[in-house]
Amino acid sequence: MTHSAWRMGFHLMPPTGWLNDPNGLCQFDGTYHVFHQYSPTWPEPHAPRGWGHATSRDLVHWEHHGMVICPDTPDEASGSYSGCAVEVGEGATRRLRLYYTGNVKEQGDFDYVRTGRRAAQILIESPDGFELGEKRVLLRNADYPADCTCHVRDPKVWRDADGTWWMILGARNIDDCGMVLALRSDDGIVWHNSHEIRSDEPFGFMWECPDRIVLDGRAFLSCCPQGMADRPWAHGMRDQSGYFTLPEGCDLTDTNLKIDVSTFRLWDAGFDFYAPQTFVDEQGRTLLIGWMGMPEAPFESAPDGLDWCHCLTVPRVLARLADGAIVQQPAPELEQLREAEEALVPLGATVLEGRRHDIEVLGTEGPFSLTLDGALRLAFDGEQLSLAFIGNDASLIGAGRTERTCPLDKLTDLRILIDGSAVEIFANGGRIAMATRWFPTAESLVVALEGSSMSVHAWQMGDGMHSTYA
Repeated sequence: MTHSAWRMGFHLMPPTGWLNDPNGLCQFDGTYHVFHQYSPTWPEPHAPRGWGHATSRDLVHWEHHGMVICPDTPDEASGSYSGCAVEVGEGATRRLRLYYTGNVKEQGDFDYVRTGRRAAQILIESPDGFELGEKRVLLRNADYPADCTCHVRDPKVWRDADGTWWMILGARNIDDCGMVLALRSDDGIVWHNSHEIRSDEPFGFMWECPDRIVLDGRAFLSCCPQGMADRPWAHGMRDQSGYFTLPEGCDLTDTNLKIDVSTFRLWDAGFDFYAPQTFVDEQGRTLLIGWMGMPEAPFESAPDGLDWCHCLTVPRVLARLADGAIVQQPAPELEQLREAEEALVPLGATVLEGRRHDIEVLGTEGPFSLTLDGALRLAFDGEQLSLAFIGNDASLIGAGRTERTCPLDKLTDLRILIDGSAVEIFANGGRIAMATRWFPTAESLVVALEGSSMSVHAWQMGDGMHSTYA
């Protein structure tokens, strides 16, 4: 088993170096663009962090274009951080605007929360998503409200139907409470502070990667609250990722909006999920892509000798249910990669060739489990769904990952995507998602099923990523 077997065939990953937050997600003239945080010279010390760029016509077959936004100006000397893409203009004037945060950490004895850090919001325009124009600084620290610390970042920008431009920024106030800044503009260039979006009670010390999502006319605020380790559902992890449901008829543009923390739901209950971003494609679908990694995690994603680290989730199509929950399903384009259908033993173990597979289990009843390589077990016991690394090689294959659980009173169906060193699980039509990295040592995959189900299907999956690291 070589490191190349841990490369993936349908999860976006870097050819070399470090990848994290997805940025600038969009579809423009039929081409899907996924920018992402990227350090191509990682693991070199202090490797520069900027934006990498990948494109696809079908969300399945990808090309990687290297590092395209570099931290090469004084306003981003410590990194070209996360941001978004917005289409503007019509006809011959159509173009993309890329908004992102330039990060600077000054040399000296600073805490980098209240002193020593600069956060500039920067704009680049592009006629096609490939050719990038000059950088233009739109906002600096002095432009933010006085109750902000130096932690202000990750712009998400959109236009209302009346033409008003809006920007939200993740922020940390001087009382160490997470919040979102809302700014408005007539042209997307000159910005003015509008209001602060706060919660009805403290909920973490910083809200990173804010995002506005609208499904069937209902608005949601997605963000990554930091400082959550003491929450009973956080598994001791400081950083979490989820969404708040806004009251009926409310939007992030409402100046008196107060976030109800009781509406918070995790996007993903697995080990490896953070910093998601959404966009609406040319079919009108809302798609989400997240980083399959975690900041400050107590587990590893780069075993010794690996010259690349991390990947993104598959694109997930979002839909809103009647009870207000958001369901996530893998984009149906992934089914293009299905090859030979494979037979699974309904009760027992089956050996599947290779390390890329798509498994569907329908009509489960009662307790149920699915185990991969005798090392990664997904189990439902009537009260919760658990994902656990088990057996003698658990610490090696899981690289420090142990167990994740979420409450569940009934399991009806499962979809499991297995891709090199990534596994994504979708339960009950996408009500629950669980993502994890793992580092198996066998060349084939052993799938063991226990429990009752109506049908089980499995397919070998092809490689849509070979162009990114050929």
